[in-house]
Amino acid sequence: MLHPPAPVPAAAAKARRSVDALKLILVPTVGAPYAEHAVELACRLGQEQKAEIALIYVVEVPRTLPLSTPLPQIEAMAQDALARGQAIVALHGLPSAARIERAREAGERILHVAQDLDADVIVLGIRPSDGGAQDLLGWTTNFLLRRAPCEVIIDKPPAAPTG
Repeated sequence: MLHPPAPVPAAAAKARRSVDALKLILVPTVGAPYAEHAVELACRLGQEQKAEIALIYVVEVPRTLPLSTPLPQIEAMAQDALARGQAIVALHGLPSAARIERAREAGERILHVAQDLDADVIVLGIRPSDGGAQDLLGWTTNFLLRRAPCEVIIDKPPAAPTG
């Protein structure tokens, strides 16, 4: 005899469809271990759907300088961070794109890129904090949580063991 699957509540089916629809995942990176952990998480989230992983490094240019001011050291760090992120994505066999953006505020630029690319989700890595909850989320994370046009997933890796 055939046994039909148990009915799934509508809310559960809707949540599954939303995750199944991931086509483009935006991951801002700064090259730190916590940011690379977020790239790995994004790859695992998009693995089944073969989602594209879009990596972005935002060079924050001080307001006292023109946006086009050359910042060779920071740009070299950005290239290195994006190359490491793309290597992680390549290990999963997913398509990727990487870009360096310049802005006064990273959060605003990430928001515009998410809108331009029509990102399905933004995966943000945040640094482990020894302080209280108010130290955990920075300005950029708070800004994106409030204004992002898509889902935002925050990844906080476990703190390093002490001793």
